[in-house]
Amino acid sequence: MVREPQEHARRVGRPRSEQADRAIIGAALDLFAESGAEGLCIEKVAARAGVGKATIYRRWPGKEDLLLDALAALVAPLPEPKGESVRDDLASLVEALRVESIDPRKARQVALLLGEGAQYPRLIERYVDTVVEPRRELFRRVLRRGMATGELRDGTSIEVAVDMLTGAVLARSRGTADRADRAYARRVVDELLIGLGSR
Repeated sequence: MVREPQEHARRVGRPRSEQADRAIIGAALDLFAESGAEGLCIEKVAARAGVGKATIYRRWPGKEDLLLDALAALVAPLPEPKGESVRDDLASLVEALRVESIDPRKARQVALLLGEGAQYPRLIERYVDTVVEPRRELFRRVLRRGMATGELRDGTSIEVAVDMLTGAVLARSRGTADRADRAYARRVVDELLIGLGSR
């Protein structure tokens, strides 16, 4: 008796539908925006997405996992640093964050998520680990390279510098009228580099 290859056996079953995935993620984000994590439940997501609950549970074991993926889907990958200039790479990263911050839907979702922190600490922790930290690591890589090449002074506090760069965007996104200023990212980086640049 000839056995089927294990790889073939894993393919048996109904393939995932990208259309269903998008509908589920969209429904989860809409419900989260309307009523926060507390008001989001699998039954409501299924009804709004037009799928059965079993379809959701095949993909996500619970609402926290679904919400984490939905929130992560709001975040586009940051540009990969080119490695030619610390100034240019930092400005590119900050500009990507700035563009993201002026999207009202994304800004509202992040604000809601932060507001849920006390009630859902595990969700916040997982969001930081899977979404925030990989983005901060891009900044760290650029700053470490700058120290190695002599573009930045030795002893630069990497974490403080990352906080300053990302925090500048966060502060500007909260109701500032000129948050769409395209030159802002470059100014933030230039001001920071006055202090961090090698003497």
